[in-house]
Amino acid sequence: MNDKKLFGTMAFIGIGLIGSSLARVVRREGLADRIVVCARRDETLQTAMDLGLADQVTKDPAEAAKDADIVLICTPIGTNGAIAQAIAPVLKPGQIVTDVGSVKQAVIEAVSPHMPEGVHFVPGHPLAGTESTGPENGFDTLFEGRWCVLTPPEGTDQAAVEKVAELWRRAGSQVDVIDPAHHDWVLAITSHLPTLIAFNIVNTVADLEESTQQEVIKYSATGFRDFTRIAAQDPIMWRDVYLNNSEAVLEMLQRFSEDLSRLQRAIRWGEGDVLEDIFRRSRDIRRGIIDAGQADPPEPVDPG
Repeated sequence: MNDKKLFGTMAFIGIGLIGSSLARVVRREGLADRIVVCARRDETLQTAMDLGLADQVTKDPAEAAKDADIVLICTPIGTNGAIAQAIAPVLKPGQIVTDVGSVKQAVIEAVSPHMPEGVHFVPGHPLAGTESTGPENGFDTLFEGRWCVLTPPEGTDQAAVEKVAELWRRAGSQVDVIDPAHHDWVLAITSHLPTLIAFNIVNTVADLEESTQQEVIKYSATGFRDFTRIAAQDPIMWRDVYLNNSEAVLEMLQRFSEDLSRLQRAIRWGEGDVLEDIFRRSRDIRRGIIDAGQADPPEPVDPG
C-alpha cells in the first residue's frame, strides 16, 4: 500500500484526545481528502474547525457517517452500541467502521449486530494517551512507538483489516492483531487494574482530614504524583471500561489482593528475603518494558 492517501472521506464520531490526535496525523500525512467530525457540543465542534481538524461538523452521527469511507468511533465505549444503531441505516457495503476503545469483546457485542451486510467492522485499540482530554490537547506524535491492537471478529474482510492497520502504522504505531477476549484479559492487568488502583489511592487522600490532605499534596513524591496523573483521566471513559470488562478486572483484582496480603504478611513478620525477592522480580518486569521500548524517558525517583 504505497499511495499516501488511504481514504476519501473519514468520519470521526467523537474528537477527544485520541480522535483529534489521529486527525492531526491524517492532515499531516494527507491520508484523506476530507474529514467530517461529529460531537455533542457546539464548543467541541467549533474547536475542531478552529484547529483545522474538520472540513465539516455535525451533531448527527448518521450525517457524519453517510458518505465516509471509514467511520472512527472515538467515544466512551458505553455509547458505541447506540452510535452503531444510529449510523446503521446510512452505511453501505464496503465502508469500514472502527473504534478506539480499551475493551473489545463488549464493543463487538454492542456494535456488530447493527452492522449491515458488506460493512466491515474492525475494532481497534491504540495503547496511547495522556490525562488530558478534548481536541485542543491532541498532538500528532501521540501514537509514535506505541502499539495499536486490532481485534477483528472471525470472518472480517482482510483487506479492511489491513487498511485500518496501515492507518495506524502511518500514525507511527506498531500493530498487532489478537483475539478480543485475550485483549481484554491482558489489558485488565496492564491498564485497567493499575488505573483502578490509582483512582483508589488518590481517593483515599481525598478522604483524609484537610490538614493532612494538604501536606500530602505539598510533599508529593514521584510515586504519588504518578498516581494522580493516572487518576486524572476521563471518569466517564473509565466508568465504561470497568462496567464492560468486569470479569477480567475482578479476576485480576482478586489476584492483586492475594499478592497484597502476601506483602502485608512479609512486612508484619519482618520477612526481608521475601520482600527483596518480590522487589527484584518487579524490577525485572520494568527492565523488560524498557527493553521492549515501551517506557517513557526516565524521571528522577524519590528515595521514599
